[in-house]
Amino acid sequence: MPAETHMEQSPITRDEALELVRDRLADILEIEPRQIKEGDSFADDLDADSLALIELVEAIEEELSDRTVGFRIEDEALQDLKTVRDAVDYVHEQVGADS
Repeated sequence: MPAETHMEQSPITRDEALELVRDRLADILEIEPRQIKEGDSFADDLDADSLALIELVEAIEEELSDRTVGFRIEDEALQDLKTVRDAVDYVHEQVGADS
C-alpha cells in the first residue's frame, strides 16, 4: 500500500496552530494576520459570519490533511469555536505536539 495511506500524525506546536488559524482567517476576511489576536471573538471582534467560519474550517482541514489523514473539525465542535483561541486549542488538541 502507498505510504501516504498510513501516515501518522505529524504534530504541530501551539504556535504553528495559531499561525495556521490566523493566516487562513486573514485570507478569508481580507485583513492582515497581525490584526487578529488570539482572544478575538469571531463574531464580535472580527465580524466573521457563519460562512467565514465554514471557510476557515475547510481551509484548516485541507491544510492539515497533509499532516493527518482524515483530519476533520466535527460539526459539534464548530459550534463551540467562538474565539481564535478556541480554534487554536481545538487544532492543537487534535494534531498538536505534546506540550
